[in-house]
Amino acid sequence: MDVQALIDELNQADEHTRLEAKSSQELGASLLQTICAFANEPGLGGGVVLLGVEQDGEGRYVPVGVPAPDKVCADVASACATTFNATLRPRLETRLIAGKAVVVVEVEEAPTGLKPVYFLKQGLPQGAFRRVGSSDQRMVDEDLAAMFAERGGRAFDTTVVPGARRDDLDPAAIAEYRRLRRNLSPHAIELSWDDDELLEAIGALTREGGQLVPTVAGLVVFGRPPALRRLFPMLRADYIRTYGTEWVAAGDARFEAQEFRLPGILLVRTLVNTIVEGMLRRVVVGAGALERREIPLLPEEVIREAVVNALMHRSYRRQDPLMIIRYFNRLEIRNAGTSLKHEDTFGTPGSVPRNPAIAAIFHDTGLAETKGSGIRVMRQQMDAAGLAKPTLIPDRRDDRFTATFLFHHFLDREDLAWLAPFESLDLTMPERAALIIVREIGAINNLALRQVGGFEPGAASTALRRLKGLGLLEAFGRGPGTYYRPAGLLAELAEAKPESATLSQDLPPLSQDLPPLSQDLPP
Repeated sequence: MDVQALIDELNQADEHTRLEAKSSQELGASLLQTICAFANEPGLGGGVVLLGVEQDGEGRYVPVGVPAPDKVCADVASACATTFNATLRPRLETRLIAGKAVVVVEVEEAPTGLKPVYFLKQGLPQGAFRRVGSSDQRMVDEDLAAMFAERGGRAFDTTVVPGARRDDLDPAAIAEYRRLRRNLSPHAIELSWDDDELLEAIGALTREGGQLVPTVAGLVVFGRPPALRRLFPMLRADYIRTYGTEWVAAGDARFEAQEFRLPGILLVRTLVNTIVEGMLRRVVVGAGALERREIPLLPEEVIREAVVNALMHRSYRRQDPLMIIRYFNRLEIRNAGTSLKHEDTFGTPGSVPRNPAIAAIFHDTGLAETKGSGIRVMRQQMDAAGLAKPTLIPDRRDDRFTATFLFHHFLDREDLAWLAPFESLDLTMPERAALIIVREIGAINNLALRQVGGFEPGAASTALRRLKGLGLLEAFGRGPGTYYRPAGLLAELAEAKPESATLSQDLPPLSQDLPPLSQDLPP
């Protein structure tokens, strides 16, 4: 393993989900908690701890060495074999960096059948840890329930909902499934089955006590609105349109909000149509200037993929509403449940479905793919429209996921003119991109800059640090949770940025405000 490359990675992106540095020169509780967390975190694939590395006075990670590396390796191996409920076998290596001995502890993710891994003396739940961002956090009952369900081979969306009845499923939603399935595959064998046979086959119904009762997937995809209100009181979709570019909780802020509580198979079309109808539009003139069309600033295919991904991958253990916010300059979708795929693999083939039954239903009806292609499609469509790539920010700390789509032709003439006051600073392309993103969204982090501009992690980190040093950005948080807001001249220019008061349709004042959101940009 290239230890120097790992130290360079720490200096570029700080500690993160899969990498941690400790100055520990002997075995301690903190190291074992990190090993436990790496072994437990679903979909993470484990992680690496560097012993004998710490930050110097300037905040850079440097090797300080481990005096007795052989003893440390032996102690770690022994503890991993005896401390937990399952035997862990981390790979242990010692490497000399600048004459200092650095111990590398590489931990694999534990097999599903062994999770949760926990400290024997502490038991559950106190002795089980998971990896959240750059921290190790004790598991809660929901974490344990998810792992025990996966160990038994049954996903949460195929479990029974207490109090649910067969007649809680909407015949109109079932008919829509048949229509969509027939359009995609006219000769599909399941179309010849009666409704109960069909719903049981796709995991929407299951047998309990000799009766067919709805599963979580059945209610989410086919549930009648009264049943959804009764059984999942906070499970709804909120669509909010506002004039500004930032979330404002003030009583005089004007916005329009709509709530949707519909079976998922009908909700997709309703949400997409609602968003498209309220979207700002641009004029397109066809060949020979004979054809004039108005099309949404954001491609409809992007909106559909974003909505389907949100409904398919969200956590239904949490009953938070899905929030879709149409700001003046962007569409933002905030969802419960962080991504199960690592952000570095977004857009690559392969999917890690949190809700396999729901994902299969959406796939069978043509609403979604299950091959990990949704993100790639959105990026391609945004590129084709000349728009900035979307930012897709998983937040493991708060277990959320935020997707942001700018209605913006990135670094166009207007952007370059706006950047003119910074010309004397000789800004690099990543630095220019960072300033534009902060102007549009109000905050930025390393991942957002990498996704929009396609920059390497090191280039993004260098750009953000330099802008902070120039007094144009102010940093908040630490490690991978660090994000930046405008400061100095950038704050003045961002605040003075004119916003058009003309939307595609006027927004009537509402009688009440919505509660403030938890944060503007998840770290």
